Amino acid sequence: MLKFLELRPEAFGLDISDLSLKIIKLKKKGNLFDLASFGEAQIKPGIIRAGEIKDEKKLAEIIKEAVKSVKGEKIKTKYVVASLPEEKAFLQVIQMPRMSEEDLKSAVIYEAENYIPLPIESVYLDSRTISPVYNHLDHLDVLIAALPKKTVDPYLSALKLAGLKPLVLEIESLAIARALTKDELTSSPVLLIDIGATRTSFIIFSGHSLRFTSSIPVSSGSLTEIISKALKTNLPEAENLKIEYGLQLKKKKGKEIFEALVPALTDLVQQIKRCLIYYQTHAAHEHLPPDGKGVSKILLCGGGTNLKGLTDFLSLQLRIPTELGNPWINILAKDQREVSQLPFEESLSYTTALGLALRGIRK
Repeated sequence: MLKFLELRPEAFGLDISDLSLKIIKLKKKGNLFDLASFGEAQIKPGIIRAGEIKDEKKLAEIIKEAVKSVKGEKIKTKYVVASLPEEKAFLQVIQMPRMSEEDLKSAVIYEAENYIPLPIESVYLDSRTISPVYNHLDHLDVLIAALPKKTVDPYLSALKLAGLKPLVLEIESLAIARALTKDELTSSPVLLIDIGATRTSFIIFSGHSLRFTSSIPVSSGSLTEIISKALKTNLPEAENLKIEYGLQLKKKKGKEIFEALVPALTDLVQQIKRCLIYYQTHAAHEHLPPDGKGVSKILLCGGGTNLKGLTDFLSLQLRIPTELGNPWINILAKDQREVSQLPFEESLSYTTALGLALRGIRK
C-alpha cells in the first residue's frame, strides 16, 4: 500500500522518566519488525520530579535534540507514542454487568468514581474490556486507567513544544507488559519488575491483561549510592563495580557489594512478597485454571537489572523462577534477543520504549 494512503501514521516510542528519556523507532521486516532508530538523553534533576514536569520548555528542548541525534535511520515522522508516569496512575480491573459497548462507556465512568481517589472531572479516564482466557460467567472484566489532568497536560504541552504530534499517551506499565509478554497473553500470572533509576515498579500480568501495579522507591540509583558509601568511592565508579561484580560472592569485591546491599535487597524481597500476597488475596475472579492463581514466574527489566546475580538471588529468596525479560519477544524472530546496534543487556533499559514503539507501528 502506498504510504500516503495509510490512515494511521507510523509513530516512534518515547519513554520519559525523571532523569532520562529513551527513543525507539521500529520498521517492518516481513511479518515481524526490526530496529530502525534508537537514542537516549539525560534529563537534569528538577526538570521532572516524581513524574511531574516542572519545566516544559527545557524538556521540549531535550526531546527535540534527542530526536535529531538518534542512531540508525533519521526519524522523519512527527507522530509519537509517549509514556506517562507510573507513580501518578490509577489502574484497576473492575467487573461490570454484560451490556452494549455504548452503555458500557457511560457506566464505566460512574463505576470508576468508586475506585479513583480524585474527582472524576480532574482526571483523564480510559478503559478497555478484557477478553477472557476461560469462559466468563455473567459479567465483563474492564481495565480502567486514570491520570490527573494536571500531570498529563504538561506532557502534551512539552511534546507539542518539541514539534511532535502525540498519537497515544500510555502508562509505562502497559508498554512494559506489551514488550515482555509473548502476544500479550499468559496462561498464568507473571510478575514483571522494572528496576529504574529512581523507582521500581511491580506489574502483574495475567491472561490478556495487566491486573495490578505498584511502585516503590528502591531503585538502581539508590543501590549505586549504597555501594558508593560502603566502598568509599564516587558514583560512576560504584556503578561500574555494581555492573562488573554484582552479587558474586566468590569475588572479594562482589562479597563487599553484597554485604553493603543486604538491607536494601531484603527490603526489595519484602516488598515483592507484600505485592504477591496482596494480589493473591485480591485476585479471586480471573477465570484462569483452578491452580492458576499464584504468580508462576518473575521477569526483570530496566537499567537496574545490570546487577549481576540478582535473578539468582530473587529466585532463591522468593522460590519463584526469576529471569531477565526479553523486550524483543514480539519484535524479532523466535529465539532472537538482540540486534547488532543494541546489545541485550542495554536493551533492558529500553523495555518501555520498545513497548511504546510496538504500539506505534502496529496497525
